[in-house]
Amino acid sequence: MRLLKVTGVGTTLLLLAGCEDSLSTLHPGGPAADAIATIWWVMLVASCLIFALVMALLALSFRRSGGEGGGEKVWLAGLGLAFPMAVLAALLVYGLVIGERLIPREGADVVTVGAEGRQWEWRFTYADLPGLVTQRVLHIPAGTPVDVQITSADVIHSFWVPRLAGKLDAIPGHVNVLRIEAWEPGEFEGLSAEYSGPGYLDHRFTVIAHDPQGWADFLQGAAE
Repeated sequence: MRLLKVTGVGTTLLLLAGCEDSLSTLHPGGPAADAIATIWWVMLVASCLIFALVMALLALSFRRSGGEGGGEKVWLAGLGLAFPMAVLAALLVYGLVIGERLIPREGADVVTVGAEGRQWEWRFTYADLPGLVTQRVLHIPAGTPVDVQITSADVIHSFWVPRLAGKLDAIPGHVNVLRIEAWEPGEFEGLSAEYSGPGYLDHRFTVIAHDPQGWADFLQGAAE
């Protein structure tokens, strides 16, 4: 039993350590990704507590009834209906509150860029620099909300930068808007999270978040 516990704890720590990479949703680099990571942790903790509670009540029921289940009304109405409905309602309200925070809203400081997926590359455009197109690399300012207008040139792809925001489909003939933001300057890996044919595993890109001077230099250099 002790060996089993040690093995379980060690395996869990190893798995968590393996999540610490450029595509980890558990190591957010911006507010949207942070909200999503918070939802994940809340659901994980809640599910563990619920499982522990149900197991404890099940053990208690057998202990008091001498091996036979009892209190059918408590089990069916309480644990079967009221308890899961209350938990699901609480998670629904919490999810709606967090989801409201992820909705793109207009603002004076929002930067707009375009992302077009195709087999097998991403092309990015910039509202402040008409005519500029970068391939496989998206440049954004750090600490500033960025609205990414996502579309596709051929089939359905999926735009996803795990450390900055959730995923959103790139659909031919349609534009979806995803707001991303990086807390600090750095590079963030992105990929297409939608199977769209052989080769989709290499359908990746990089988001470079610049500090104020770096962003100004990028705009000036691209305009020249």
